[in-house]
Amino acid sequence: MLLFTCDYLEGAHEKILQRLAETNLEKMPGYENDPYCISAAEKIRAACECPEGSVFFTVGGTQTNAVVISTMLQSCEGVLAADTGHVNVHEAGAIEYTGHKVLSLPAYEGKMKAPDLKDYLVNFYKDPSHEHMVIPGMVYLSYPTEYGTLYTKKELTDIYAVCREYQIPLYVDGARLGYGLMSAAADLTLPELARLCDVFYIGGTKVGALCGEAVVFPKGNEPKYFITKIKQRGAMLAKGRLLGVQFDTLFTDGLYFKISAHAIGMAEMLKRELKDMGYTFYLDSPTNQQFLVLTDQEADTLTAKGAGYDLFARVDENHVVCRFCTSWATREEDMRELLQILKECRLASIS
Repeated sequence: MLLFTCDYLEGAHEKILQRLAETNLEKMPGYENDPYCISAAEKIRAACECPEGSVFFTVGGTQTNAVVISTMLQSCEGVLAADTGHVNVHEAGAIEYTGHKVLSLPAYEGKMKAPDLKDYLVNFYKDPSHEHMVIPGMVYLSYPTEYGTLYTKKELTDIYAVCREYQIPLYVDGARLGYGLMSAAADLTLPELARLCDVFYIGGTKVGALCGEAVVFPKGNEPKYFITKIKQRGAMLAKGRLLGVQFDTLFTDGLYFKISAHAIGMAEMLKRELKDMGYTFYLDSPTNQQFLVLTDQEADTLTAKGAGYDLFARVDENHVVCRFCTSWATREEDMRELLQILKECRLASIS
């Protein structure tokens, strides 16, 4: 099948597999005390231009969000997120399972706005009974968002200013960080992102690695006993070298950014040719997630022809939104085949 349902369908980049094979029989200490984790952390600090920063490796995105959020909040605090945010919608209540409520704000194509955040905090502390409520203790956002959209530097700066005013940390989920940074629409660099938040993670699972994420506290501001708490929450890999080798490879010779740029190139090709065919997009995503409005007939035909997509939403009784994800591993020949099928679907629907 031609699957474009998500951006972690394939295993890992060949250079990572090669390095894993080359280092396979080396005897290394566990729990990220090996030379590869140490080297990877140094390379990440250099890429982020935060020499004083702390870097930790975890096994996956949901575990990372649960660990970071639960360790940075007091027991009576919750985390503010856009109502479309991953922690609010697609993590099976993982944050609530740790004992912390997700406090939702309105989303605009996946993004929260600084004025809404400020209004929430102002109104919360105006309430004379706020001490009997869940206290907003941090802010969570995704870059890119779940809608493939990007915060501008100004938008992120404004949100961070509100966070600093209220002395709450800003956490950026970077599961698809490479695809955001390499978009032509991005006006943020990795070092700028590091300066405009208190903690973020660099996604590996969706950007070339077999598994794993790199959590970065750019100011060396990780919670006390953070490593112990990662282990306590089941997000630590005993053979930490497997994560270290992968991120050391991704951050050698700019590989992480090169393969992310490839995914963006494939997405732009898809967008350009589908617009020429007369297709309508649900929104303008500048990253690797593209949201196409299809008739039910077109969606059914796609499925029958073996093209896989993610059914994102229903527009009306006759139309659905189908999400197509490109990735570091998307082949141009597969993209061409998908485009041919979509062309046939469009011609059939208008004939």
